[in-house]
Amino acid sequence: MAKKPTQKPQDESRRRFLKYSGTAIGGVVVGGVIGGIIGSSNQKRGEDAEPGETKTPAAESNRDYNQALMFFNQDQFMITEAASERIFPADENGPGAKELGAAFFIDHQMASAYGMNARDYMMPPFYKAEASQGYQLSFKRRELLALGLDALNEYSSDKYKKTFTKLAPEEQDAVLSDFEKDKVNLKGVPASTFFSLLQSLTIEGVYADPLYGGNKNMAGWKMRNYPGNQMSFYDDIEKEEFIKMEPLSLHDHLELG
Repeated sequence: MAKKPTQKPQDESRRRFLKYSGTAIGGVVVGGVIGGIIGSSNQKRGEDAEPGETKTPAAESNRDYNQALMFFNQDQFMITEAASERIFPADENGPGAKELGAAFFIDHQMASAYGMNARDYMMPPFYKAEASQGYQLSFKRRELLALGLDALNEYSSDKYKKTFTKLAPEEQDAVLSDFEKDKVNLKGVPASTFFSLLQSLTIEGVYADPLYGGNKNMAGWKMRNYPGNQMSFYDDIEKEEFIKMEPLSLHDHLELG
Protein backbone atom coordinates (compact mmCIF):
# COMPACT_ATOMS: atom_id res chain seq x y z
CA MET A 1 0.00 0.00 0.00
CA ALA A 2 1.50 3.35 -1.06
CA LYS A 3 2.19 5.92 1.65
CA LYS A 4 0.61 9.32 1.45
CA PRO A 5 3.10 12.14 0.78
CA THR A 6 4.03 13.99 3.97
CA GLN A 7 2.80 17.60 3.98
CA LYS A 8 4.89 20.31 5.64
CA PRO A 9 3.20 22.51 8.21
CA GLN A 10 1.58 25.64 6.87
CA ASP A 11 3.76 28.03 8.84
CA GLU A 12 6.96 26.45 7.46
CA SER A 13 5.65 26.80 3.90
CA ARG A 14 4.86 30.46 4.61
CA ARG A 15 8.35 31.10 5.93
CA ARG A 16 9.90 29.51 2.86
CA PHE A 17 7.66 31.63 0.63
CA LEU A 18 8.75 34.88 2.36
CA LYS A 19 12.39 33.84 2.37
CA TYR A 20 12.62 33.20 -1.35
CA SER A 21 10.27 35.94 -2.54
CA GLY A 22 11.96 39.02 -1.02
CA THR A 23 10.21 40.73 1.86
CA ALA A 24 6.71 41.68 2.89
CA ILE A 25 5.98 45.40 3.07
CA GLY A 26 2.51 46.59 4.00
CA GLY A 27 1.11 43.12 3.34
CA VAL A 28 2.51 42.95 -0.23
CA VAL A 29 5.38 40.66 -1.10
CA VAL A 30 8.02 42.56 -3.02
CA GLY A 31 10.83 41.08 -5.06
CA GLY A 32 12.92 42.72 -7.77
CA VAL A 33 15.18 45.58 -6.70
CA ILE A 34 14.07 45.80 -3.04
CA GLY A 35 14.16 42.06 -2.55
CA GLY A 36 17.57 41.91 -4.22
CA ILE A 37 18.98 44.62 -1.96
CA ILE A 38 17.70 42.99 1.20
CA GLY A 39 18.83 39.57 0.07
CA SER A 40 22.30 40.95 -0.77
CA SER A 41 22.47 42.69 2.60
CA ASN A 42 21.50 39.50 4.44
CA GLN A 43 24.11 37.54 2.52
CA LYS A 44 26.81 40.08 3.33
CA ARG A 45 25.97 40.02 7.03
CA GLY A 46 26.18 36.26 6.95
CA GLU A 47 29.66 36.42 5.40
CA ASP A 48 31.01 39.08 7.79
CA ALA A 49 29.66 37.77 11.08
CA GLU A 50 30.71 34.59 12.79
CA PRO A 51 27.97 31.99 13.37
CA GLY A 52 26.01 32.80 16.50
CA GLU A 53 27.66 36.22 16.81
CA THR A 54 25.41 39.23 17.46
CA LYS A 55 26.96 42.65 17.01
CA THR A 56 25.53 45.34 19.32
CA PRO A 57 26.88 48.84 20.02
CA ALA A 58 28.91 49.05 23.21
CA ALA A 59 27.16 50.93 26.00
CA GLU A 60 29.00 53.70 27.85
CA SER A 61 29.22 52.72 31.49
CA ASN A 62 29.52 56.34 32.71
CA ARG A 63 26.65 57.78 30.69
CA ASP A 64 24.23 59.84 32.80
CA TYR A 65 20.75 59.48 31.34
CA ASN A 66 19.42 62.03 33.84
CA GLN A 67 21.25 64.79 31.98
CA ALA A 68 18.69 65.33 29.25
CA LEU A 69 16.62 68.44 28.49
CA MET A 70 12.89 68.25 29.18
CA PHE A 71 11.81 71.91 29.03
CA PHE A 72 14.57 74.33 27.98
CA ASN A 73 15.73 74.88 24.44
CA GLN A 74 19.49 74.85 23.96
CA ASP A 75 19.92 78.63 24.36
CA GLN A 76 17.87 78.77 27.56
CA PHE A 77 19.83 75.87 28.99
CA MET A 78 23.19 77.54 28.25
CA ILE A 79 22.05 80.82 29.84
CA THR A 80 20.82 78.93 32.91
CA GLU A 81 24.09 77.03 33.13
CA ALA A 82 26.14 80.24 32.92
CA ALA A 83 23.96 82.18 35.37
CA SER A 84 23.82 79.37 37.94
CA GLU A 85 27.61 79.08 37.81
CA ARG A 86 27.91 82.74 38.82
CA ILE A 87 25.44 82.19 41.66
CA PHE A 88 27.33 79.10 42.87
CA PRO A 89 30.82 79.25 41.31
CA ALA A 90 33.53 76.64 41.54
CA ASP A 91 36.28 77.43 44.04
CA GLU A 92 38.90 75.76 46.20
CA ASN A 93 36.15 74.02 48.16
CA GLY A 94 34.75 72.11 45.20
CA PRO A 95 32.83 72.23 41.91
CA GLY A 96 30.32 74.89 40.91
CA ALA A 97 26.74 74.69 39.73
CA LYS A 98 27.73 73.91 36.14
CA GLU A 99 29.79 70.84 36.98
CA LEU A 100 27.18 69.71 39.50
CA GLY A 101 24.49 69.78 36.80
CA ALA A 102 22.25 72.33 38.52
CA ALA A 103 20.91 73.53 35.15
CA PHE A 104 19.58 70.04 34.43
CA PHE A 105 17.85 70.03 37.81
CA ILE A 106 16.22 73.39 37.00
CA ASP A 107 15.15 72.13 33.57
CA HIS A 108 13.52 69.03 35.08
CA GLN A 109 11.73 71.11 37.70
CA MET A 110 10.26 73.38 35.04
CA ALA A 111 8.98 70.31 33.16
CA SER A 112 7.30 69.00 36.30
CA ALA A 113 4.12 69.90 38.18
CA TYR A 114 6.21 72.36 40.21
CA GLY A 115 7.05 74.36 37.09
CA MET A 116 3.36 74.41 36.16
CA ASN A 117 2.30 75.60 39.67
CA ALA A 118 -0.03 72.60 39.66
CA ARG A 119 -0.64 72.79 43.42
CA ASP A 120 -0.97 76.57 43.68
CA TYR A 121 -4.09 78.70 43.43
CA MET A 122 -3.54 80.61 40.17
CA MET A 123 -6.91 82.26 39.53
CA PRO A 124 -7.42 86.06 39.29
CA PRO A 125 -7.69 88.73 40.52
CA PHE A 126 -3.98 89.42 40.99
CA TYR A 127 -2.77 92.27 43.19
CA LYS A 128 0.62 93.72 43.93
CA ALA A 129 1.77 91.74 46.95
CA GLU A 130 3.70 92.75 50.02
CA ALA A 131 7.10 91.17 50.47
CA SER A 132 5.74 88.98 53.27
CA GLN A 133 2.97 87.54 51.07
CA GLY A 134 5.18 85.52 48.78
CA TYR A 135 4.57 84.85 45.11
CA GLN A 136 1.33 86.48 43.89
CA LEU A 137 1.84 86.76 40.11
CA SER A 138 -0.14 85.22 37.26
CA PHE A 139 2.99 83.75 35.65
CA LYS A 140 3.71 80.09 36.20
CA ARG A 141 7.25 79.38 37.34
CA ARG A 142 8.26 77.98 33.97
CA GLU A 143 6.87 81.09 32.24
CA LEU A 144 8.63 83.43 34.65
CA LEU A 145 11.93 81.61 34.23
CA ALA A 146 11.72 81.60 30.42
CA LEU A 147 10.84 85.31 30.46
CA GLY A 148 13.76 86.11 32.73
CA LEU A 149 16.30 84.10 30.73
CA ASP A 150 15.32 85.91 27.55
CA ALA A 151 15.59 89.21 29.42
CA LEU A 152 19.10 88.31 30.60
CA ASN A 153 20.14 88.00 26.97
CA GLU A 154 18.39 91.21 25.86
CA TYR A 155 19.78 93.25 28.75
CA SER A 156 23.30 91.91 28.17
CA SER A 157 23.09 92.75 24.47
CA ASP A 158 21.89 96.30 25.22
CA LYS A 159 24.51 96.95 27.89
CA TYR A 160 27.55 95.06 26.56
CA LYS A 161 26.65 94.28 22.93
CA LYS A 162 27.06 90.58 23.70
CA THR A 163 24.72 87.81 24.79
CA PHE A 164 24.88 86.70 28.42
CA THR A 165 26.91 83.53 27.80
CA LYS A 166 29.56 85.56 25.93
CA LEU A 167 30.13 88.01 28.81
CA ALA A 168 33.13 87.90 31.12
CA PRO A 169 32.35 86.56 34.62
CA GLU A 170 32.45 90.04 36.20
CA GLU A 171 30.05 91.32 33.52
CA GLN A 172 27.68 88.43 34.17
CA ASP A 173 27.81 89.28 37.88
CA ALA A 174 26.91 92.89 37.10
CA VAL A 175 23.92 91.84 34.99
CA LEU A 176 22.62 89.45 37.64
CA SER A 177 23.12 92.14 40.29
CA ASP A 178 20.97 94.56 38.26
CA PHE A 179 18.21 91.95 38.14
CA GLU A 180 18.51 91.32 41.87
CA LYS A 181 18.18 95.08 42.57
CA ASP A 182 15.19 95.54 40.21
CA LYS A 183 17.12 97.79 37.84
CA VAL A 184 15.69 95.90 34.85
CA ASN A 185 12.23 96.20 33.33
CA LEU A 186 10.85 92.68 33.04
CA LYS A 187 7.48 93.31 31.35
CA GLY A 188 5.48 93.96 34.49
CA VAL A 189 7.27 91.37 36.64
CA PRO A 190 9.80 92.45 39.29
CA ALA A 191 13.22 91.38 38.01
CA SER A 192 14.17 90.48 41.57
CA THR A 193 11.38 87.88 41.61
CA PHE A 194 12.97 86.13 38.65
CA PHE A 195 16.43 86.37 40.22
CA SER A 196 15.15 84.97 43.53
CA LEU A 197 13.59 82.00 41.76
CA LEU A 198 16.76 81.31 39.77
CA GLN A 199 18.91 81.60 42.89
CA SER A 200 16.71 79.23 44.90
CA LEU A 201 16.59 76.67 42.10
CA THR A 202 20.36 76.83 41.71
CA ILE A 203 20.98 76.08 45.39
CA GLU A 204 18.41 73.28 45.26
CA GLY A 205 20.12 71.84 42.18
CA VAL A 206 23.46 71.84 43.98
CA TYR A 207 22.18 70.04 47.08
CA ALA A 208 19.13 68.00 45.97
CA ASP A 209 19.30 64.23 45.59
CA PRO A 210 21.06 63.35 42.30
CA LEU A 211 17.93 61.44 41.35
CA TYR A 212 16.43 64.81 40.35
CA GLY A 213 19.18 65.82 37.93
CA GLY A 214 21.66 67.93 39.93
CA ASN A 215 24.29 67.33 42.61
CA LYS A 216 26.24 65.15 40.21
CA ASN A 217 28.14 62.32 41.89
CA MET A 218 26.82 63.74 45.20
CA ALA A 219 29.72 66.22 45.11
CA GLY A 220 27.52 68.94 46.62
CA TRP A 221 26.87 66.72 49.64
CA LYS A 222 30.53 65.70 49.89
CA MET A 223 31.58 69.35 50.18
CA ARG A 224 29.30 69.64 53.24
CA ASN A 225 30.03 66.17 54.64
CA TYR A 226 26.31 65.52 54.33
CA PRO A 227 25.46 61.78 54.48
CA GLY A 228 22.54 61.97 52.07
CA ASN A 229 19.77 59.39 52.31
CA GLN A 230 21.17 56.73 54.63
CA MET A 231 19.04 53.70 55.39
CA SER A 232 19.57 54.12 59.13
CA PHE A 233 21.68 55.96 61.73
CA TYR A 234 20.89 53.42 64.44
CA ASP A 235 24.50 52.36 65.08
CA ASP A 236 25.89 55.91 65.16
CA ILE A 237 23.18 58.17 66.57
CA GLU A 238 24.47 58.11 70.16
CA LYS A 239 28.18 58.54 69.34
CA GLU A 240 29.74 61.80 70.52
CA GLU A 241 32.34 62.23 67.78
CA PHE A 242 31.62 63.48 64.27
CA ILE A 243 31.16 60.56 61.88
CA LYS A 244 31.95 61.10 58.22
CA MET A 245 29.90 58.85 55.96
CA GLU A 246 29.99 58.16 52.27
CA PRO A 247 26.72 59.77 51.07
CA LEU A 248 23.93 57.68 49.57
CA SER A 249 21.31 58.68 47.02
CA LEU A 250 17.73 57.48 46.89
CA HIS A 251 18.80 55.49 43.83
CA ASP A 252 21.37 53.61 45.90
CA HIS A 253 18.62 52.03 47.97
CA LEU A 254 17.26 50.35 44.86
CA GLU A 255 20.62 48.67 44.34
CA LEU A 256 21.01 47.81 48.04
CA GLY A 257 17.49 46.38 48.16
